[in-house]
Amino acid sequence: MYKWTKNPESRSLPAGEAMAKWMKKNLFPTPAQSMLSIILFSLILKMLTPFLDWFVYDAVWLGSADDCRQASGACVAFIREKFTFILFGFYPREYLWRPIAAIGLFICMLWYSKEPSRWSKRLVRRWVVYVFLWILLMRGGMFGFELVPSNKWGGLPLTLMLSFVGIVFSYPFGILLALGRRSKMPVIKAFCVGYIELIRGVPLISLLFMSSVMFPLFLPEGVVIDKLLRAQAAIILFVAAYMAEVVRGGLAAIPKGQYEAGEALGLSFFQIMRLIILPQALKIVIPPTVNTAIGMFKDTSLVLIIALFDLLNTTKTALKDGNWLGFSVEGYLFVALIYFIFCFSMGKYSRRLEYELTTSRSH
Repeated sequence: MYKWTKNPESRSLPAGEAMAKWMKKNLFPTPAQSMLSIILFSLILKMLTPFLDWFVYDAVWLGSADDCRQASGACVAFIREKFTFILFGFYPREYLWRPIAAIGLFICMLWYSKEPSRWSKRLVRRWVVYVFLWILLMRGGMFGFELVPSNKWGGLPLTLMLSFVGIVFSYPFGILLALGRRSKMPVIKAFCVGYIELIRGVPLISLLFMSSVMFPLFLPEGVVIDKLLRAQAAIILFVAAYMAEVVRGGLAAIPKGQYEAGEALGLSFFQIMRLIILPQALKIVIPPTVNTAIGMFKDTSLVLIIALFDLLNTTKTALKDGNWLGFSVEGYLFVALIYFIFCFSMGKYSRRLEYELTTSRSH
């Protein structure tokens, strides 16, 4: 996509003139495209007008459920009433500052880590410290923090934890599976192929169900593993199989000459992979990798089957309140906005990463 802000010529123009130049080049370059742009703008305006009437002008922003039922617009008061429960579930209200601080630190760490120039061992150590702080804030049980069991966790913190930990741990596991699938050692190759095809052949719900119901049956008597950890492990194992196929596509795109060049330099197999092949392959597969991550971020809603309440499931629970029945549109729009913000941010960052690593020219 063409970006008018990237045009050196437009930087010297006033903002209004630069915008007009961008619109002329991208929206009205020819009579046919001008007509198409006008038709699209008309359709958008036609759909936007009733939405604004429903969500803004006729909406009930303050009031009770009875006030909402008497109005013709959206019941924003429902979101205000259930805001805390939707975002944090059954987490004790007196300790609500802890998940808020954990999410704030998480966003700060993501913002700090987005620059490739900061990707180093120091960054890894800082993430290790952050993970400890996350556990301390969310669970407690040490340093004077009251213990909050994982069955009280829910909403946005749970969704972020399941998705982020799933991405971080499934990615290196997927790389190993991809390398194993291309290995010349029959046993390793057969194991990786069997694992990938088996996991990809079953739905995530079945793995979550097995981790919650069947896996505890094989544990020794008296040994109990937290249900949240079992769900997290199932998500990691599931996503790793898809990541492996994504990475394998990148490995297949590397010319054979790159391998031969590494061998000519006297490098070992692991040195060739670490220094030559993987850096190129992982750059190529940035788009499908982020696509898999976005899919996994949304699939965390499936943990409802094992009685874990992520962001979508806390919204569904809030909609079952007898005093606020009938406002599901408002609830689902609110949670859809949150999902969109995170998914759009991941997609936006992946495009920026592609541009900075010079792996794509389609900007």
